[in-house]
Amino acid sequence: MKSSKHIADRIRLLIATRQFQVGEVLPSTRVLGKQLEASFHTVRKAYQLLAEEGLLESQQRGYIVCSPATKLDKSERLEKGATKFRLVLEELIGYGLNEEEIETLFHEQLNFMDWPERIQRCATVGPTMELAQMLSGCISKEVGVKSEPITPDSPGTLVQYDALLTPIHFYSNFLSESDEARVIPFIYSLNYELIVSLAERTGLETAVLLAREQESLPHLESQIRSAFHSALKFESFKIESRSLPSLAYKADIVLYTPGCARAVEAAIPDRKRKVITYEMNARSADLIRSELWEDA
Repeated sequence: MKSSKHIADRIRLLIATRQFQVGEVLPSTRVLGKQLEASFHTVRKAYQLLAEEGLLESQQRGYIVCSPATKLDKSERLEKGATKFRLVLEELIGYGLNEEEIETLFHEQLNFMDWPERIQRCATVGPTMELAQMLSGCISKEVGVKSEPITPDSPGTLVQYDALLTPIHFYSNFLSESDEARVIPFIYSLNYELIVSLAERTGLETAVLLAREQESLPHLESQIRSAFHSALKFESFKIESRSLPSLAYKADIVLYTPGCARAVEAAIPDRKRKVITYEMNARSADLIRSELWEDA
């Protein structure tokens, strides 16, 4: 179980490296606790520690980043740094390292350290930009890692990013270039509640599938058919505005991506529509969390 100090240290570093921006609302204590597998009491204590340092501010909508750095002056920063450094030195000496080895190790790690001005970026790959956005949102919600959505053919993909989160079926595409960035494979699926909801509905015969990109439709239809085995007949449409195809009003169920939500939810009754979302495989979520939260 992670301590409040550990969580505070991680968040402090994420703020210093601008992965959390001033004005940004941090995840709720329950959400971050679930993402980090810690109790919400532990997360709340970490937030309170950072609020006391002047990094966070508690408002009605949650804790907000109010400063890019602690309000400690130089002498206070050096004093805190010296105390922590002394503890690390004592531990290293206890492991038997001599002065030369410690100095070598220090300079080696200093060179590997990523400073705020060298902030690194993370991206999530999807078969289309629309599906990449859905996967990026899923990872942000479930793991707490923000990433930019990209497609496999995005130019200069690995050069731009420190970490690349990719569905397992794209993993081999990037392995030969993995020296450029950390490539993390993941497995995902359609949201469990969506599949159960469809399975519980008897008498479904026709479904309309809506997306913002034409290329997203065959991927979505294949995923739905694989997860929900039935003779359900699909009619698929790309929509660009608020107008819906006439079949959407006649179908037994309308399935749609989040990008179509405004148009669909204004016209189709709740009982006849379901938004399509993804969820992470538990081991994939753990892998991303350990790679990017633990080492953040």
